[in-house]
Amino acid sequence: MRVATILARYGTEKYQAAEEQIDAIFERQLPGVERTTIVVDNALPPEFVEQRDVARAVIGGDNSFWEFSAWDTGVQFLGHRIWSYDLVHLVTSAFHTLYVAYLDRFDERMLQYIAGRAACVGHIDAYNEAVDILYFRSQHWIRTSFFFTPPAEIKALRTLVSLRSTDDWLGPEPSVPFAVNAPISENYQRLVLEWLTGSAIGQGSVWHSKIALDAGSWALFKSKATAIFNEHLLGIRLRAQGTRVIDTTWLATKLSSCPFESIDPATSWRVQLVERDNDKVIVGQ
Repeated sequence: MRVATILARYGTEKYQAAEEQIDAIFERQLPGVERTTIVVDNALPPEFVEQRDVARAVIGGDNSFWEFSAWDTGVQFLGHRIWSYDLVHLVTSAFHTLYVAYLDRFDERMLQYIAGRAACVGHIDAYNEAVDILYFRSQHWIRTSFFFTPPAEIKALRTLVSLRSTDDWLGPEPSVPFAVNAPISENYQRLVLEWLTGSAIGQGSVWHSKIALDAGSWALFKSKATAIFNEHLLGIRLRAQGTRVIDTTWLATKLSSCPFESIDPATSWRVQLVERDNDKVIVGQ
C-alpha cells in the first residue's frame, strides 16, 4: 500500500506539531504503509522546493484559496507520479482540533477497502438542517482536514478549488456580511456567521479560532467563509462525480465484523452516522 500525503500549512508558528502527529498516526496505526509526504507551505514563495530524499519534500504553495489551492499545488508537484500511489491523503495542519476521536479508527484494512474504489474516507460532518448553495441543497460534507481517496478521484475533479470568487456572495462590510442576492440560503448565512464568530450552532461545539467581526478581521472572515463554501462544495462535487463519501467511524464499525463484500459504500450518510459504534448522530430528513 502506497500513500501520498499532501499536508497544507501556513508557516509553522501555529500547529507546530502537526507533521509529527501525522507521522505518529501512521507509525501507530498504519505501520505497513509506504508513504511519501509533500508539505505545501503557503507562507513560502511558489518557487521554493526543499527535497532531501524521495520520501519528503517541502514546497512553496498558493494561499489564494487556503488548503484547497495548496493541495492543487501538491498534486501538480507530484505530476504523473501520483498514479504510483494507491491513495492520496489530504490533510491540513489544523487537523487535530475539535472532534478528533475518528482519527484513532484509521487502519490498514480501511485503506485497503478504499483503494481502487470511487470513494473517499474521512469524517462526515453535517448540519442539523439542509442548506442551499448555488443550485444544490445539501446537509453533509467530508471534513477536509484529514481524508483519503484514490488518485483517480482527485484527477477527475481537475481542481480541489470549487469556488474562486465570492464577490457576489459576501457583503461590502462587516455590518453586511452577505450580499443581498448571495446564492446561499439564509440559514446557511446564519450558520456560517455564528460559527465564525464563536457562537454555538446547536451541535455542542464552537470553532477554535473565533473571529470578532470588525474592520480589522473583515478580510479574514471573507477568506474563512470562502474556505467553508469550498469545503462543502468539494463534498458536493465528489458525490456528483460518483465518489462515495464514507465516514471513518462507520467504516471502522463495519470492518470490525464484516467482510469487504458485505459493506455497501453507497450506504446513505444518514445511516452511516446512526450505525457508528460510538458518537452516533441522528440527523432528521
